[in-house]
Parts: sequence; C-alpha cells; structure tokens
Amino acid sequence: MTGGVRRKNPILKTRQPTLPPALRSRVALGMTAGAAVGRLDLQQCEQCGTVQYPAREVCRSCLSGQLVWRPQDGLGTLLSETVSRASMELYFRERLPWRVGLVQLAAGPTVVAYVHAACAAAPADVRVEVALDRAGQAVLVAMPLDAAVTLAEDPRLHDMTCDPTHRKILVTDGKSEVGQAMVRAFAAAGASQVWVGHAEPWKQPPGFAALAELPQVTLVPLDVTDGQSVTELAGVIGGKVDIVVNTADHHRTYGIAGRRGVETAQAEMEVNYLGLLRLAQAFGPALRGRAADGDAGAVAWVNILSIFALANFPPHGTYSAAQAAALSLAQCLRAEMRPAGIRVVNVFPGPVDEPWNQLVLPPKIAPKGLADAVVKALKATVEDVYPDPVARDWLERWRADPKTLERELMAASPSSAG
Repeated sequence: MTGGVRRKNPILKTRQPTLPPALRSRVALGMTAGAAVGRLDLQQCEQCGTVQYPAREVCRSCLSGQLVWRPQDGLGTLLSETVSRASMELYFRERLPWRVGLVQLAAGPTVVAYVHAACAAAPADVRVEVALDRAGQAVLVAMPLDAAVTLAEDPRLHDMTCDPTHRKILVTDGKSEVGQAMVRAFAAAGASQVWVGHAEPWKQPPGFAALAELPQVTLVPLDVTDGQSVTELAGVIGGKVDIVVNTADHHRTYGIAGRRGVETAQAEMEVNYLGLLRLAQAFGPALRGRAADGDAGAVAWVNILSIFALANFPPHGTYSAAQAAALSLAQCLRAEMRPAGIRVVNVFPGPVDEPWNQLVLPPKIAPKGLADAVVKALKATVEDVYPDPVARDWLERWRADPKTLERELMAASPSSAG
C-alpha cells in the first residue's frame, strides 16, 4: 500500500514462440519430405535431365510434367550474398542480421540459401545442405566444405537444431538396454541433467544401478501405464524438461492366433500406445509453454518406435500393431507441437539386439548404435530416423510397393502363432 492506493503487480506474460513462414505449395513439400530424413532432394526432369529450382509443375527447359525428386550432393559456388538488417517477419526480426546468398549448384540451378557464418565471402566454394526450420519446413543452408562445421555453431541457425548439449532430458524408461544406452549417450553428449524414469523399483536389471553414478543422472519413479505416476512426475519436473525421449517399450513375440495374444496385445498397447498418450498429455503442455525460452527453452520430443510400425511383421504381430498405433499418435503429437516449434523426432530401428529379438537373425542394431543415432539426429534437423540397414531397406521396399512388402513378410510368418 502506498498513499492509500493499492498497487497491483504487473502481469508477466510468457513470451510466445515465433516461427518462420510455414506455407508451402503441395509440390514444394517434396523438398521437406527429403529434409525430414536429412537428404537434399531437388526435382529432375525425366525427359531432359534438367535439375529444377524452385519446385514447379513442369520442366523449365522442355515443359515436361515428368519431374521426380532425386538426391543431390549440394556442391556449388556462393556467387553473391547480402546481409538483411530489417524484416517484416517477427521471427527474422528477432534474429537480425541474416546472411543470405545465391549459390550456383554444380547440378545446374542457382538456389537461394541462408549462409553459415563460417562460410568465406563470395565467391567461395560451399556445400548446400537442407534443414528443417522451426516451422518444420525445408530451407537451404550454404555451409563451408569443412564437414566438421555444424548448424549449431551459427547463432542464427542454432535453433533449427535440438542439440542435447547443456539440455535437461527425460528418458522415460532407463531399465531397458536401449534406455540405459540412451542415458549414457546423452551424458557423453554433454546434457546438463538426465532424469531417468523407472517403474517397479524392486527390479534392478544389470547396469541400471550404475546409471545413478553418472553426475548428470537423477532416477525418478515413472510408470507410463499409470496416469497418476505420469502426472505426478510432470508436476515436479515438467517445467524444466527440454527434451523428452520416450524409450518405454513392451515387446513380445506373439501373433494373434495364440491363446495369449489378447493379453499380450493389451500389455503392448498399454505401454507403447497409451503410455505415449499419457506422457503427451502430461508433458506436452509444459514443453509448449517453454518453447520461447531462448537457449534454455524446450526443443524436442523423441519417440523410439520400430520399423514394424510401417508394415506388420507377423512373428511379432501384436507388437507391430501397437507400434502402428503409436506412430499414428506420434504424428498427431507432431502436429500439436508444431505451432510451438517443438520438433517431434520418430525413430524407426529394425530389430534391436535385445532379449525379445534373440531369435531374429542378424543384422540387428545394438542399443548403443541406436542411442548414438538419436544424439546425431538431435544435433541435425531431421524428424524421421531409420538408423540401421534393415530399417532403411524396409523403408525403401515399403515406399516402392507396400503390397509386395506385405506378401514378403507373410513368408516369415510361422505356420502357427503363439
């Protein structure tokens, strides 16, 4: 009270996240599709071979409509550049000045690209990479030829990445081999805090107790099948987490014909699908609310799924179905996180070298290899990760002809399941 007048405290509003323009034509989304997996794709004419930029409906040389998206190496020459010091777009205005240039690609076209701070002044040899910006759309970036230089080293391009260095990370299940490998990978990558979820504290699998000895690690109770457990943890650390990594997984080798098929399917859905839903409902709002906190803001959500989500693998039939449901939910989560600029990264490994894949023949990805792939993805700008040869082969066969892949997988089905 001052002079008999009650003075109100000012209202402090959380700064809202800003995003670059996100509108793209349907044809231009082809570049975004490539960027989602870390590949620079440009249209190329099937008739005359001309590489196109920007994306278009017909070839700029022969007017053919037979344009296909093909990978490019991105090598070229920075011809000219400018520094933008004013912008009508709030996202860019907050991050001025911007370095932008024209790059003549060895493949033919001249492209407009952001220019990394480490690039020499024009004219200079560069390598054009594609990245996903905070709006989830593809942009081109001129990088120096030195492969060691990353987007994170440029202050204006840094927020396209989700680098785990100095971040606070929740790994939802640290008891599995994959979960333990993930915790160690984040600790090695320089995370400042790693919360490690664990259910059933009386069970101590090999290696789990040693995680507590890592200086960044804090063990926290978390059972994704229990809504109260998830909500309570979100109430304690939800406002601090920068990256959620959902490693919770229930995996059994049953089809649908065996007597235990229903019980197995219920358990798999409880963890793999409903567990993700509970986590999203509890932690999603907190991440969205912290998306505008600058370098200390929330940046990403990672789902460890399975390549079985794309097409059912009959020997693991109910697990494949649960993974397909989780993938669909993860796509919804991506849409809801997009307005805040939170990147949802879905990881689709092939068979992982863990107990429930013991009867699956090699090659299988090691838990450490999977964890390293996740760290690499967060340091880059991708949102879909196929970390091993089996997953990448499965993906290509699925893209080429889903029905043929379905028939091929039928051959792997045992004569009787369960």
